[in-house]
Amino acid sequence: MTDSPYVKTAKKLLREPLLFVNAASRIKLRNYQREVFEAVIDSVLLNKGLTFVVMFPRQSGKNELQAQIETYLLSLFSQLPVEMIKVSPTLQPQALNAMRRLERTVKKNILVSGLLHKEAGALYRMCKASITFLSGAPESNIVGATASALLEVDEAQDVLIDKFDRDIAPMAASTHATRVFWGTAWTSQTLLGRELQAARQAEAADGIRRVFTRSAEDVCAEVPAYARHVQEVIARQGRDHPLVRTQYFSEEIDSQGGMFPPERIARMTLVAGDFTVPPAAPQPAKRYALLLDVAGEDEGVRGLDGKLHLSNPARDATALTMVEVSFGQEELSTTGEKVIHTPVENSHALRQPVYSPVRRWQWLGTDHTTLLNEIRRIALDWHAQAVVVDATGVGAGLASFLENALPGRVIPFVFNAASKSRLGWDFLAVVDSHRWREPRYSPELQAAEVSHQAEFLRQLRACTFSVSPGPEQHIRWGVPEGARDEQAGTLLHDDWILSAALCTLLEQRDWTSAAPALIVQAADPLREMEGKF
Repeated sequence: MTDSPYVKTAKKLLREPLLFVNAASRIKLRNYQREVFEAVIDSVLLNKGLTFVVMFPRQSGKNELQAQIETYLLSLFSQLPVEMIKVSPTLQPQALNAMRRLERTVKKNILVSGLLHKEAGALYRMCKASITFLSGAPESNIVGATASALLEVDEAQDVLIDKFDRDIAPMAASTHATRVFWGTAWTSQTLLGRELQAARQAEAADGIRRVFTRSAEDVCAEVPAYARHVQEVIARQGRDHPLVRTQYFSEEIDSQGGMFPPERIARMTLVAGDFTVPPAAPQPAKRYALLLDVAGEDEGVRGLDGKLHLSNPARDATALTMVEVSFGQEELSTTGEKVIHTPVENSHALRQPVYSPVRRWQWLGTDHTTLLNEIRRIALDWHAQAVVVDATGVGAGLASFLENALPGRVIPFVFNAASKSRLGWDFLAVVDSHRWREPRYSPELQAAEVSHQAEFLRQLRACTFSVSPGPEQHIRWGVPEGARDEQAGTLLHDDWILSAALCTLLEQRDWTSAAPALIVQAADPLREMEGKF
């Protein structure tokens, strides 16, 4: 019996996987996508049972590649009871997004459009072949599923190792199915990091390629628009920001350690040039903002000598940092004699605010009524356009009073695990993009500022971080409780760091200053008519 033209075309396309993508899905895979596509398909078809690790930058076509692999295998095995499984870190939105992406890809494919059907739950079937989408969240109940041809773990850096070993790995244990771990770099302690190391060891042993790691440079070489996107990200966050290193350049970071190593602190400080003399009063056309980290109010206790002592002198102080906010090539705060320009790599950097500390104040054990009056006075004296206030706990009351005293200027911030994590990432973006500029003070002329700055730098050196597992990518950071200065032996806190980090709340603020109305005096039309009637 002679095959129909449709059957002949189908057979030809299914025999040549890349032709199937080009002609049936009507897209052309990029070079870095094509090599992964061919390796995975080859392992599945020849029952090699290889384990691959694919590490792509963000927004570089990883998910499109996954959908094309899944569509081809479902089409090829449509007459066989082949089972595939895809695990995502969460059901909503990641697994649901993966399902919708497969639906769209199959719908656009001229050979198999209309053949994909969704059954109960998250199982899709094309005739006899099927793929099931599962959540790899710690609480998910996914035991019992089997992958006979392919097991995929998407965003594997966000799936817990224990969850994979206990519930997911057994799905391919008896079938010799090909396994693919997809994701972006994070730490070596993640599931993706572990499998990356194992795949590299297997490569070294038998010479079969299992690791496909690409960075932003590889994508930019094929996609010029992506290069512009990456340039903007670097301008906004800095090339050395952990999220830029991992998500765009496929570089693993440590899971814990010092948050501000010497090279990062160096980006924050001026090491050469003339000393900066803080202005005694607000300078014309400058923008000022206040950043307030609030300590608990301490009423004090009476000692045996009858004097009032702080009940907890080892705790944090209330720290206030005043910064000048500038943009692009505007000059930073100085005496007016010295001008420091911000490096500008592209137009996006011109729109990013730069923060330069002007003065610092510190209060220990001061009641909030006194603090309110002091901060209000400083804000009014310096024409501060914004006051960012730690509104956590006892700070909530102070923030509320300040909002009433300074209407339209106060930005409250409440600390919790998630918000502090976000604050930490955002502050690193400011620092790594060279947008926090510590002045260079004269020890003889600005002793108080030198002292506050030195304490700030000591806190930076003592500040540590640890990365929490999971898709949220939370970091826990701060100066460890009980940390002491290595030289003086004094207790260290993180009040100055938290005060500085609050600058990130100013990132989206509209700093366009209102200028006085300009009135252009027009000619009086009546004067021109005078004497003509």
